Amino acid sequence: MNLCYILNMQELKKLPVGIQSFERIINNNFIYIDKTDLIYDIVHSSGVFFLSRPRRFGKSLLVSTLKSYFEGSKDLFKGLAIEKLEEKNHNDWKQFPVFNFNFTGVDYSQENALNDILDRELKQIEEIYGRDKNDVSESDRFYSAIKRAHEKTGKGVVILVDEYDKPLLDTMDNPSLQAKNRNIFKGFWGVLKATDQWTRFAFFTGVTKFAKVSIFSDLNQLRDISMVPKYESLCGITQKEIESIFTPYIKNLAKDTNMTEKEVFAKLKVMYDGYHFCEESCNSEYGIYNPFSILNAFADSKFQSYWINSGTSKFLVDILEETEYDLRDLFQGVEMDESTLTQYRTDSNNPIHVIYQSGYLTIKDFDKNIGLYTLGFPNEEVKNGFLSLIIPYYTGIKETEKGFYIGKFYKDLQSGNVQSFMERLQSGKIQ
Repeated sequence: MNLCYILNMQELKKLPVGIQSFERIINNNFIYIDKTDLIYDIVHSSGVFFLSRPRRFGKSLLVSTLKSYFEGSKDLFKGLAIEKLEEKNHNDWKQFPVFNFNFTGVDYSQENALNDILDRELKQIEEIYGRDKNDVSESDRFYSAIKRAHEKTGKGVVILVDEYDKPLLDTMDNPSLQAKNRNIFKGFWGVLKATDQWTRFAFFTGVTKFAKVSIFSDLNQLRDISMVPKYESLCGITQKEIESIFTPYIKNLAKDTNMTEKEVFAKLKVMYDGYHFCEESCNSEYGIYNPFSILNAFADSKFQSYWINSGTSKFLVDILEETEYDLRDLFQGVEMDESTLTQYRTDSNNPIHVIYQSGYLTIKDFDKNIGLYTLGFPNEEVKNGFLSLIIPYYTGIKETEKGFYIGKFYKDLQSGNVQSFMERLQSGKIQ
């Protein structure tokens, strides 16, 4: 390794692999992809916002950034787009009471897990703003906490909720517990309707939008920005950001893989690009890159299936099996209207919504005349990973042998021979 290469490596900013704290990224000189122009637009709007994106797509970092903004941490935003926008419009960096609910990192398949987490989160809030001893239920405590925070500070309360739907996704195979959790949420988030006059801002993230949850069924002011074109790149990395921010890492990756920079760009696109979250962009050459995979590829200086291997959910396979879904549709292109695409109903016999929202499918085309979306796999990492996921469940192939056989299935798909693929899958034999 030559001296110039070593110096180049030392000069590069650190990659925030797995880091979800905005404050930590800024204070420790990690790369931050500036999305604050979009954040500015959102925080100066009214209503309750919801954003759906696949797991590990930067939702937690977005919530952390919103938290720092509403806590008035002006110094953290120095040099970012939002600082200039605030100055241009003569806005003050005000501090608001922030209630931050984080539902990640917990297994909600346990009977009282959701109640325990709500109790934990509320206790943290009540340590600051107090608690009325007459409030027993989580909903009553939430209502009173919002009211007290507003009365004590004279400002509207900010509600930030990260991965709200995990207690529902974790119980997909337990309908009774999922129904219980859904009812808990219906009462809990229903408080937002009654406390609107004391609330400044609310933002929810999740993988999927469940029907019959209060924030979606009861709140008239809810703004679902999941498929709004101007917010498409709010999470994830664009081609422009790859080229403007990560060029030094492209050079290192090219050197370590004995590829040209042009070949590296092409490989990154094939492996990790291809996500489209609105119909306006589905026919463009570039989509949104998976940030988790891109950052890991640069950090390791190699191409691997990072996102797929970071925790694929078995519930997807369970749904496919339970609904007896014809897998040929997934590989030939699935058509779906917007209402089915954007909201999941637990009593539905169609698993495509959850598969799309989970990141295994993306928008490939849109027919505006009939309002139908065509869905497909976003990239090679996801397509191969999905094959790896379903093969052990749909065939007699052992887990330890699936790596060898995936190539057989993959060749069928590459050649467009879906019939051969299905025959292999149904027989469980490699011919």
